[in-house]
Parts: sequence; structure tokens; C-alpha cells
Amino acid sequence: MPKAKQSEEARMKALVAKRKLANEARPAFVRQESWRYVRIHPEWRKPKGVDSKMRRQDKGWPVLVRVGYRGPAEARGLHPSGHLEVVVHRPADLAVLVPGRDVARIGATVGAKKRASILERATELGIRVVNPTGLRVIESKE
Repeated sequence: MPKAKQSEEARMKALVAKRKLANEARPAFVRQESWRYVRIHPEWRKPKGVDSKMRRQDKGWPVLVRVGYRGPAEARGLHPSGHLEVVVHRPADLAVLVPGRDVARIGATVGAKKRASILERATELGIRVVNPTGLRVIESKE
């Protein structure tokens, strides 16, 4: 493997590892008082009340969503393997992918027949498919 390609791969792996550390350090951002009332779902909403203890960031209250909790910009959108993930809906979409850099994810709305042809074309081109399962095999009773 060429040295430049090897170092690029190592850099991407390092970025993904750094992203994972950032994800582990990030607190669970919860909606204000969602732990108190069943009717309030925990999905994040910014507290906007004038007297809100959470908005004022009083001690003992959950933290607000801030830019500083984001992961490295270069690692956003990458697959955990360090490759760039591209959604594919037809076999022709595989032509733009680079085998060493990209991985394919078959779209959720793709049927079994087209999924099989995408998988076949991907093996020809040497492109890794992240979600190859989902192909239902119908066994004949012979």
C-alpha cells in the first residue's frame, strides 16, 4: 500500500477515535423538567423562560447544548471504519465511488431485486457495502 494512502487511512482512523472520545464525554442533553413530568419528552428544547434555572446555568441543573461539545469537523459524516459513507439507490450510483475511500449504504427504500444487482455490481468494483443484509432469499421447495 502506498505510504500517502496509508497515512491518510491512519489519519481518518485517528479522527474517528477522537470523535468517539468526544461522543463519550458529551453529556446527555435533556429537555428542562422532562425528568419530572411524563408529558414532557426528553428530546432537547432550548429553555427560554425568564426565571429558568437551566437557562441561567445554575449549579445542579443540566447543561445546555453548546458548540464546544461538537466532534472534529473532518470526522462528521464518516462511517466508524473511517470511510466516507455514500447512500446508493441504483447500481449506476456506484460508479462515482472510490474503492479505498468510500463505502456504500443501500437506501432503505430499495427493493430486493435492485439490492441484489447493487451488491453484485459492488463486488465487481471492489466497493464495500455497509448494509448488505436485508436481501430475502426465497427457497424453492424442490
